[in-house]
Parts: sequence; structure tokens; C-alpha cells
Amino acid sequence: MKTEVHSNRRAFIVIPCLNEVEHIEALLVDLRYALDEQISHIVVVDGGSEDGTVDVVARLRNDEPRIMLLNNPARIQSAGVNLAVRCFGNGFDYFIRIDAHGRYPPDYCKRLIEEAEVTGADSVVVAMDTVGFGLVQRATASAQNSRLGNGGSKHRGNTNGHWTRHGHHALMRVASFEAIGGYDETFSHNEDAELDFRLEKAGFRIWMTDKTRMIYYPRATVGSLFLQYLYYGRGRARNILKHRRLPNPRQMLPLVVLPTVIGASLAVLHWMAAVPLVLWALVCVCYGFWMAVRRGNPSGPLAGLAAMVMHFAWSTGFWMELLTFFKRRRLP
Repeated sequence: MKTEVHSNRRAFIVIPCLNEVEHIEALLVDLRYALDEQISHIVVVDGGSEDGTVDVVARLRNDEPRIMLLNNPARIQSAGVNLAVRCFGNGFDYFIRIDAHGRYPPDYCKRLIEEAEVTGADSVVVAMDTVGFGLVQRATASAQNSRLGNGGSKHRGNTNGHWTRHGHHALMRVASFEAIGGYDETFSHNEDAELDFRLEKAGFRIWMTDKTRMIYYPRATVGSLFLQYLYYGRGRARNILKHRRLPNPRQMLPLVVLPTVIGASLAVLHWMAAVPLVLWALVCVCYGFWMAVRRGNPSGPLAGLAAMVMHFAWSTGFWMELLTFFKRRRLP
């Protein structure tokens, strides 16, 4: 591993966003303090916000001209990051992808660059802590921070630094990103896992750092949470279909949720058909109460219900994408 950190490496920050007026100002104010000769620009790539996000960015640009604003006609994050790298990547060693729905420690960007230099990694990924404020958001955060909601995903928990196959995207070497063609813009979700597959296949390396992490704010309503995980499920299915790579056991378990729910309708013929559905619901609810009692988490009981929404939406999205794929194959 490399041991010398080169201070002359240059990076810029990319923030793909859409309707993030609740978060974008605080985020940009925090990130302004990361700007220096090494990290010289913040590029906000907006996908057509209609909630005042663009006005906030424009106002902040008056005080900080190193904040750039790009219009992303394709709207989705994969296309937004690609656009930013095409426009600003020349002359930079790294770009740092920032999620508009999160907060970051003051030394976040510096730590990422240090890790890339020390390890020689082409991509540095991070773990995340999910934090909520309202009733639904707190329950969702509790679910996403637990094994019930994340299935033991390493970038959702505490872990030592290690080489990995996938994690929450943070820093990327511009040359490596461009060498594999950037994000696949046909992916609106799960584009990070799809790119990580191609990175690994091309011989590039991904490092999960333990030197810094981010805070993520989950969806605040049940409807938005359902849609988010519906698209996650579709994205995962598309990834598997594209690369012909079977999901790991952690990802295969939620697949049975939609068939379980549909199968329960046969309980009108025999009560045994409802048993799998009842067992799944009991596991989720009991796990939530266990979090409340053993961990002192008041959001635990509702976290079990939030996990059920996540499981069902993810499973539904996955099967929808599979059915769509096979339907297209049957068409002349």
C-alpha cells in the first residue's frame, strides 16, 4: 500500500439533486469550508427542481462563485454525475459525490482524498448512519440502521477499512470513472452497484474507509419510502439481468415477500396459505419491539412496520422489472 499522501491532488465536488430545498442550503454552507486549492469547486447538477432548490443555489453562488450550477435535462443522478465529470473533470484527479439528502463531517472530503492516496484505490466508499426527525422518518431510520432493514450490508454499519466490491459512493478517480464509461444512464437507481461491478471487472479497486462516514436522511412519508424501494428493487433486477450475476442471499430473501403476499390471497381456500405472510409480519413486528426493549429505541415498533414497507416495495419492484424484461423478450 502507498504511504505517502500527495497534497497536489485536485478534486471537485458533485451534488446531483432534484427538489432538495429542505437540505441544499445547509449542505452547501457546510461544504464551502472544504473548498481550498485542493478542492476547488462544488458542482450542483439539478434535474429540474420545482421547489426553489435552484433559487437557493443561485443565491449562495453570489457569495461563493466556486459553487457551480448545471442543468441536468435527464433528471436522474447517473446522468447528472456524468454531465458534471464531462464538463469539469478535465484537469482533476478525483471527484467527490455528495448526496443532497445527507450531512457530512467537516473533514469528510480531506479524509477521502487521504484514503485514496494512501491505499491507491480507484474508488473510496463510505458507511452511513441514517437519522430521522419526524415519526415516519425516525422509524425508517431505525429500520435502515438495523439488520432487518439493511440485511447486514457493510456500508450500513460499523466496519474496519477493507477492500470491497460495493459501498456508498463517495470519491472516484476521474480517469478510472472515464475508463469504464461512467454511470449507465439507463439506471435511475442502483447505478452505483452497476458501476462497481464494471469497476471490479475492469481491474479497478474499491476501498471501504473507516476514517469518515456520512449521515443520511431517509424519506419522511410512507408513500415516498415505498416508491424509493420500489425503484431500488427494479434497479437491482436490471443490474442482475444486465450482468447475469445472481443476487447474494441477503438480497434474495426479500424476493419472496411479494409471492408471500399474493399467496396469502389463497387463504380463502385454505388457511395455511396465510401462514408465510403472518410469519413475516411477526418477525418484523417482534424485531421492532426487540429494538425498543433491548436497545431502548422508542421508534422500534414502528421500525418493524417501516421494514415491511421496504421489503414489500423492493420485492414488488424486482418482480415488476423481471416481468417487464420477459415481456419485452416475447415481443417480435
